[in-house]
Amino acid sequence: MTEHQVWRKSSYSGANNNCVEVSNLPNATAVRDSKHPDAAVLVFPATKWTAFLQVLKEKNI
Repeated sequence: MTEHQVWRKSSYSGANNNCVEVSNLPNATAVRDSKHPDAAVLVFPATKWTAFLQVLKEKNI
């Protein structure tokens, strides 16, 4: 990750901050726990992330 990485939370996140944040990378998406931003980050290839989001949309999640 870079020091200028831009992270964003879902618009569905509540006030309790129990959510994840995502950041776009070249050909991938990074995901981290918003409560522990300095902890480990998961990185998913763009194709896998897009497939994951498509399933969520199809299931109305």
